[in-house]
Amino acid sequence: MSKDKPLFAFFGTPRLATIVLDALEARGFLPALVVTAPDKPRGRGLEPTPCPAKRWALERGIDVISPASLKDASLTEELANTPWDVFLVAAYGKLIPKAMLDIPRRGVLNVHPSLLPKFRGPSPITSAILEDAHPIGVTIMLLTEGMDEGPIVAQATVDIEEEAWPLKGQDLEDLLAAEGGTLLAEVLPPWLAGEIEPVPQDLPAGGQGANLATYTKKFTDANALIDLAASPRQNFLKIRAFDTNPRAYFLSPKGKRVIITEAEFVDGKLEILRVLPEGKKEMLYADFLRGQKS
Repeated sequence: MSKDKPLFAFFGTPRLATIVLDALEARGFLPALVVTAPDKPRGRGLEPTPCPAKRWALERGIDVISPASLKDASLTEELANTPWDVFLVAAYGKLIPKAMLDIPRRGVLNVHPSLLPKFRGPSPITSAILEDAHPIGVTIMLLTEGMDEGPIVAQATVDIEEEAWPLKGQDLEDLLAAEGGTLLAEVLPPWLAGEIEPVPQDLPAGGQGANLATYTKKFTDANALIDLAASPRQNFLKIRAFDTNPRAYFLSPKGKRVIITEAEFVDGKLEILRVLPEGKKEMLYADFLRGQKS
């Protein structure tokens, strides 16, 4: 490793990962290898399609591997043949086995979009919105075998004005990914130089990290169903949280799915502005209601 050009592999898959990669690239850090998910069939023709992280790497001529599993001993041996300084991880989607965590000289750093130990697990952004929990931020942690239990290398709170909260899920993801990538780029040189001592999550400044740990779950389409008679604030949070996949929706009197594409929360009331009824084009909610009466 040179001081300015560490040798690292990057593990990541979705769009969030490419935002982190963009932030690293902007500061002169490019991975020698990107490890990502296998191509998935998409579109009407179900053609194998690379994920965003793979496309990012191929556009820059960076080597890519897309293993179906990280448990293959031959893959671990292959990676161990290179004197890696560090592995970096952002939204890879799979647990990295201990044998692979032990390969790099300075371990494996992960970008996690929450202020750990809160919101460990697969859906920290969605969960934070649903729980109306802010301030929010990002954590760089040293990966261990436990689910987001590794010691903290760095954290940063992201300032969001009260009147702007909650952001839409996709917007918040983009914001936290960019902040996480920037923070990662800042701490990478001192981390590699051995100048940062990670802090265990159960020993933060307040001494109560173990009691603060919360865990998130994977959400399904059923979680995005809106009951229009329920709490207006909770419904608004669901609409903000589920703005991509799954998307917040309610069922019409005829049992048809109606996706809510735009809404506001004003003076304690939920105002639905635009919807996408099943089998139709997006329209104003007022026009949808008129159509239901005719």
